[in-house]
Amino acid sequence: MANDEAAVLAAVGPRLRALRQQRGTTLAQLAEATGISVSTLSRLESGGRRPTLELLLPLARAHQVPLDELVGAPPTGDPRVHPRPIVRHGMTFLPLNRRPGGVQAFKQILPPHTPREPQQQTHEGHEWLYVLAGRIRLLLGQRDLILTPGEVAEFDTRVPHAVANPDPQPAEILTLFGPQGERLHVRARPATR
Repeated sequence: MANDEAAVLAAVGPRLRALRQQRGTTLAQLAEATGISVSTLSRLESGGRRPTLELLLPLARAHQVPLDELVGAPPTGDPRVHPRPIVRHGMTFLPLNRRPGGVQAFKQILPPHTPREPQQQTHEGHEWLYVLAGRIRLLLGQRDLILTPGEVAEFDTRVPHAVANPDPQPAEILTLFGPQGERLHVRARPATR
């Protein structure tokens, strides 16, 4: 029993770091939102400090997730994911999995003509996207591509990239994002003759 509790507590730090990074928040921004010092947040994430309820409650509130998600509580029997929308730069991201860390799945909704002036960015990771509806403009290094429903792109996010909606209607994509070195493995049955 004590080993189980130690394992749950040891997993909280990496889960907190992954959640913060997934949301694009710095330690300083999180410290300001929670009133917890940057030093304490850093030690929590690295496992140098044990998580307590008085630290986890403001973190759950700041990340807008249930406390169960921060501590990795066992599921209650309902396998459905109830996504909470995240809006960034006018785009809506719907997280499609519960746990931070590892490969993350999102449905992304891009309003018409957003962003108007896409700025390419780089970061660690690997991304796979599938166009569900509308058209998507993918700037990838020197390439400028238009993807339509049913098309897929996969790329290393260290390559400068941006995703935009060039059209007057909303566009929707399914995105899988993984940490550096973690790639999507697609399995398909061989064609039968």
